[in-house]
Amino acid sequence: QVQLVESGGGLVQAGESLRISCAASGIAFRLHAMGWYRQAPGNQRELVATITTGFRTNYAESVKGRFTISRDNAKNTAYLQMNSLKPSDTAVYYCNAYMGSFEYWGQGTQVTVSS
Repeated sequence: QVQLVESGGGLVQAGESLRISCAASGIAFRLHAMGWYRQAPGNQRELVATITTGFRTNYAESVKGRFTISRDNAKNTAYLQMNSLKPSDTAVYYCNAYMGSFEYWGQGTQVTVSS
């Protein structure tokens, strides 16, 4: 059974940092590209960052220079380090794993940034 479990979300003030994690099980983690998406109330889910199996990264323009995606294949875990957080970063953050036509999602973790 495939599971992606996000953790590390919470309430922070603007300007602070937070790191969220995604622990994967039931998949060959190193063979899957990983991504972080977010969805704010009333908005569509949007891409935040991705990291390939070769550790190539890609970021949404709104988070470039502030967020860093990484992965630890030994721990089957992906991370999103979020610095200089803004109230506009408030959303539920979802972890995504994909390989070809196979795609999996976590249940999400809430990140709330107060002004």
